Formats: sequence, structure tokens, C-alpha cells
Amino acid sequence: MKALLFLTAFWLGTSVAKAQPVPGRYILEGRFDLFTTDELGNVYALKGDELELFDKRGRSWLRNCLKTFGRIHSIDAFYSLKPMVFSPEQGQLAVLDNTLSLQGSVTNLPRLGYPQVVLACMGVQNSFWFFDERELDLMRMDGQLRQLSHTGRLDQLLGFTPKPTGMQEFDSRLYLNDPKNGFLVFDIFGTYIRTIPIKDAKSFEVRRDRLYYFVDSTLHVYNMRTFESVPFPMPAGEWTGLRDARVERGLLFMLLPDQLVIQELEREH
Repeated sequence: MKALLFLTAFWLGTSVAKAQPVPGRYILEGRFDLFTTDELGNVYALKGDELELFDKRGRSWLRNCLKTFGRIHSIDAFYSLKPMVFSPEQGQLAVLDNTLSLQGSVTNLPRLGYPQVVLACMGVQNSFWFFDERELDLMRMDGQLRQLSHTGRLDQLLGFTPKPTGMQEFDSRLYLNDPKNGFLVFDIFGTYIRTIPIKDAKSFEVRRDRLYYFVDSTLHVYNMRTFESVPFPMPAGEWTGLRDARVERGLLFMLLPDQLVIQELEREH
């Protein structure tokens, strides 16, 4: 019954985006805990136990309450309009549909034999990646949570014990953010490829041949062809207290203490 009542989505008839004095800038007022975006430029923003979906102009589209789910650590919008939410404290994972309603049922990982999964993300062909903190193993699972591939113990493979804080699959590669050691890159078969020596990143995303990462209150971009890293050119404005930022389809998204700003960029990044 709890799974059936887990989410109830509803349409919102008004926009919360504030009228903008700067052309191409849209401001979402509120104290959001975290956010992500999809490749269509939609924004998934979490405020307490409420998940809200905005379009690329900041117009509120859908909202959903996640009261029975537990504290959400991550939102993965790998598939546009089909986000995954994950609560490591309760070991619960759920995939939502394009109305933010529960698709299927809530997955309880401890009950399925995975009590120490602390990170999860989505991959191609409706697969998932899990990081098991006890086994120090990265596992790729199918939609029924049958193992497709895994790395084995990462401490034995790498020669150190990683403590990752986030991961993302992109273009048949898995990027694992270990702030102390850098970004660890694997193929979809769990084979270690290399380490990108960028440390202390709070968050990141990979798009085409660019790795965008947020560190020391600043957004940076790393070119995976030239191996160069530079600060991302920020638009004019006062961005004191910047908590997170990311780039998507010619848009810059900035999370501030009391608002989320969407800024159109002059050119595609």
C-alpha cells in the first residue's frame, strides 16, 4: 500500500519563475536542497521532501511529495522525463515517469541483498550502477537487478580505497567522483580505464567531450581531448553563496542560498 501511495503528482497552473530584469535569465525563488537537469533542459529541484519539475524557462510543470521515501541523496535524470531518486539511508530506489509518479514499485535494496549500496545511478538500456561500500565493488545491474558486470574490489584494483560521492554514466563510460583521488573512469563492463586528476569536486556532469565540475564555489570545465581545465565563464551578476552549478543545452543553472537561476548562454558550451 505504501508503494501505491508513494507519489501523487499534480499539475500546477501557475509559474513560480520571477519576472526577469536580465534578458534570458529566469529565477526560481526558494531554498532548494539539490537539483539536476536533463538533456531537454528541464530542471528537477528538491526542497525538503518535495520534488518539482521546471521547464528551461523556469516554469513550474509538476510537483510531487516524497514523504515516505527517506532523505534523497541523488536525483538522476539520465533518461529525460524519467528520473531516478535514491535514498542511501533507507536503501530505497525509485524510477518516476513523466508525471513524477512512481513507475513500478519502490526498490528496497537491503531486502534484495544489497545493504551497503551508498551510490546509485542509471545507465543505458534501463540499467543501474551501484557502489557497494562494504565490498568496494561497482556493479552494473539490469532492470530486474540481475548483475551484468562488476569491477571486483576497487582497493585491490586501484591500490587505494576510494570514497566516492557521485557517479554518472555517459557514452558507455562510468565516471566515479572520488574527491581525494579524482574521477575514476570505467567502461560498461567494469574495466578500469583511467583517472582524471581533478580533486575535491563537489558535483559534476559529463556532456560530449567536456566534464563540468563544481569545486570551491566555482564551476570549471575540463576538456577531455586537450586535458585542459579552466573556470567556466560566468555571466554578469552577483553570485555570492553559489552552492552548485551545471550546464545543459546552452543554459547555465546556478543554485544559490535562496533561489535557482537559469541563464541562457550566448553560445553552446
